[in-house]
Amino acid sequence: MLVAPSILSADFGKLNEEIKAICDGGCDLIHVDVMDGHFVPNMTIGPVVVGPVAKAATKPLDIHLMVEDNSFFIDLYAPLKPEYISFHIESEKHPHRVIQKLRGLGIKPAIVLNPHSTPESIEYLLEDLDMVLLMSVNPGFGGQKFIPSVIEKAAKLKELINKRNPNCLIEVDGGVNDKNIHDLKEAGVDVVVAGSYVYGSSDYSKAIKSLQV
Repeated sequence: MLVAPSILSADFGKLNEEIKAICDGGCDLIHVDVMDGHFVPNMTIGPVVVGPVAKAATKPLDIHLMVEDNSFFIDLYAPLKPEYISFHIESEKHPHRVIQKLRGLGIKPAIVLNPHSTPESIEYLLEDLDMVLLMSVNPGFGGQKFIPSVIEKAAKLKELINKRNPNCLIEVDGGVNDKNIHDLKEAGVDVVVAGSYVYGSSDYSKAIKSLQV
């Protein structure tokens, strides 16, 4: 299991130290939540903050857009050379166009599904994706409780992926901890995002390793 700590839960007063701590602690990716205050009722950070994060990081960035204008935000973040940029299927009328744009920029495209959205809704996009991110909370705020039905949803998605594009990863974001990690692994999840579980612990390395099952 790959682990992508979410910097949304980090102490922004010492962000460089927080980034170094999770990289030294053995994380696989650094998850960056970008919210515009329109698609979700919250605003987070822009390239002015994420730029120094990218410089401090020794692990690849995994940028999660929770925005209405995906193309605009992709242009903002592409210069930081993230490994992945994920966008919500619920916010995009022309997902193929966005996927092609990301490919053209050398960024791995990923699509996000909110808790109510079905895996079948993106079946015909799977061949063009490197990852699908399943939200196990409603997007917009950190520290929410895990929605258990995402485990069944991940298993269904895994069946579609095996049929359409076995190289596509499944990522889960929201309420992940050492209590549900084994169920997620069994369902076929490859990557987990962990914010408060990692940054709320006294030992980041130990918390990260407890999820790398």
